[in-house]
Amino acid sequence: MLRRANYPSSNFRLFVASLLPYVLASFCLASCSHSSHSDPSSLTFLIESSPTNLDPRFATDSQSQRIDGLLFSGLLERDNQMNFHGDLAESWSTPDPLTYVFHMRRGIRFHDGRALTSADVKATFDFIMNPANKSPKQGALRMVTSVETPDDATVIFHLRQAYASFSVNLIPSAIGIVPANAGADFSRHPVGSGPFRFVRQSQDEEVVLERNPEYFRDAPQVARVRFRVVPDGVVRALELRKGSADLEMSSLSPDIIPVLARQPDLAVTDRPGTNFTYLGFNLEDPILAHREIRQALALATDREALIRYLLHGQAKLAAGALPPVHWAADPNVLQYPYTPARAEQVLDAAGFPRKRDGVRLRLTLKCSTEEQARLIGAALQEQWRRAGIELELRPLELATLFSDVAKGNFQITYQRWVGANTDPDFFEYAFSSKRFPPDGANRGHYRNAHIDALTDQIRVEMNQEKRKELCSEVQKTLAEDLPYLPMWFNDVVSVHRRSLGALDLPSTGNYNFLATLHPGGN
Repeated sequence: MLRRANYPSSNFRLFVASLLPYVLASFCLASCSHSSHSDPSSLTFLIESSPTNLDPRFATDSQSQRIDGLLFSGLLERDNQMNFHGDLAESWSTPDPLTYVFHMRRGIRFHDGRALTSADVKATFDFIMNPANKSPKQGALRMVTSVETPDDATVIFHLRQAYASFSVNLIPSAIGIVPANAGADFSRHPVGSGPFRFVRQSQDEEVVLERNPEYFRDAPQVARVRFRVVPDGVVRALELRKGSADLEMSSLSPDIIPVLARQPDLAVTDRPGTNFTYLGFNLEDPILAHREIRQALALATDREALIRYLLHGQAKLAAGALPPVHWAADPNVLQYPYTPARAEQVLDAAGFPRKRDGVRLRLTLKCSTEEQARLIGAALQEQWRRAGIELELRPLELATLFSDVAKGNFQITYQRWVGANTDPDFFEYAFSSKRFPPDGANRGHYRNAHIDALTDQIRVEMNQEKRKELCSEVQKTLAEDLPYLPMWFNDVVSVHRRSLGALDLPSTGNYNFLATLHPGGN
């Protein structure tokens, strides 16, 4: 059982506080006036960046995938426990591990009035699987040999080998279904069958959607959504405060949110999320190759204090990569409560005593130049110094950081997984010794034959209970080996117009809650 952490001293609180006031000052000193909304059913949603491609056959960035989830339907959808339910599919079966049969709802139409049939599903997947089209999603369908459509409402996928995670490719944000004749310029005016339809996009400015009154489920109450691109977080906060925007989602500094919450016209809704923050270790490094060193770093890290003082409580401690609500998550794994004295004992036993200057070893952490990443790095410096570990910070621009990490040019890196960690296939992708970059995301070159064997079984095991047992064994092994130091799962937090009521935010941070939102807050 994870015991309560020792909370930081007043010196540590002062240290943290000294790094933050300029953010609050720049916000609080601004003079803003509130404006009213003439149409409460029309929303302005602030986002940090413009979607790069709204064609779901190509979309890979988070903004494109989230907006595509409103424009398009998939064969399946997932709930907050990551269980699958039918979307376009009314029912489905797997008569054998190499065959998936989907029976579709009838009477569904695209936004332009055309009927959606199995031919559109086949065309969408055939397009992605055709190497000539250079879809970045082609690799996700590498197990598919063919798609068959015996009638207008039946789709059959044939696989070359069993792949239990195949279904994750069938949700709207992964692969939404497009019309069979969708051309190369489809992203300019995408046509789907989702709860909203496309109106217009101005690159780096806005994307405008309006409700689809013919949606095969209940039509949205929100008449229109304007996704307005505002890259600067302080500007987003000011826009919300003065009333020229209605909501944002997980795009603000934790320090600004309590200030906005005091505004009479604004409210905050939050829920536990699935985005996983962790420290990744390079196991090729001669120091970090020692499991005891990684365990000592875990014991020397006061994650509860970081969550409380730097994230303002907007995260939940992580025991592993799978979100706690996931059907395959195992909470009964080895835990590392903050115990600096125990960390020192482990370091002594591992042959890293304090030297004359009190330093046991020196390490380097690479992180992004994002403010929160730098604050976390500075706090880790303070915490680890108590155990005799000197930590050098190297903040890098994202492109450089990702390049260095992919090449193995790092000791420790502060990173976050968004989305990929919500399926058991993640264990193979991130930890199998067969999946070093560029063929996977095992960037720390973790090698464990037992993990390799387990992830091979997870990939092909179709029985969910048996798959859960395999996942449990993987999680217990990773908790002991610590190729990652799990930090936390970031909450999904939205600052929004109070009249919207409490939002039904999804744990994955997608925008699907807009389809069932009642703008009047009823």
